Amino acid sequence: MFNPFAWLLSAAAARLGCAAGAVSAPTPKPFIDRALALRLLALRCLVPCGLGLALGLGLATLAQAHQPPEPPPLQQPTQAQPQEGVPQLDLPRLQLQAGLHLITAQVASTPAQRNTGLMWRRSMAANEGMWFVFDAPAIQCFWMKNTFLPLTAAFVANDGRIVNLVDMQPLSERSHCSAEPVRFVLEMHQGWFAQRGIEAGQRLRGAPFSAAPSRFKH
Repeated sequence: MFNPFAWLLSAAAARLGCAAGAVSAPTPKPFIDRALALRLLALRCLVPCGLGLALGLGLATLAQAHQPPEPPPLQQPTQAQPQEGVPQLDLPRLQLQAGLHLITAQVASTPAQRNTGLMWRRSMAANEGMWFVFDAPAIQCFWMKNTFLPLTAAFVANDGRIVNLVDMQPLSERSHCSAEPVRFVLEMHQGWFAQRGIEAGQRLRGAPFSAAPSRFKH
């Protein structure tokens, strides 16, 4: 690193040495004075610049030190993951309506929740069910692996129309599929729809349907 003070001392020493030997061997004075003047001029320029740079760095460091700390990133709430052998009892719930009949359904909206469904359940209220929500319409297929309650699945279109109904037997691994692409599936106790005269082509009402009709369609 360049040191202007050492440079100045060497120049002063050279000048004194030349002055001491002036009697025996005079040195051209104008040349020494000019060189020393140039060095002093450079030093006068460098010292203020160095002080200004140091001051600027100090102010920048001080300003950075006084900046408020950034808030920590928001933590997204995590959803409980289903456990093997443990029924899902704490999922969010919504209310649907089929004619005059109200349904309280748990909402399975993540892949893990949908894969577990009503597995391991040994009992369920008469008007309770599970509402499966998928990202996009597709042919949805269901089975009854590890499921002890006999169920009826209603495959439901975006407007609440029941596309088709299928009865499913406990513990069966046979696939039961929708007759057309759907986003929603509602599982209820087996026979719940038939006992209330609800058939394919009729509509459910509730929050998931943006343009549901005001009355039950026959």
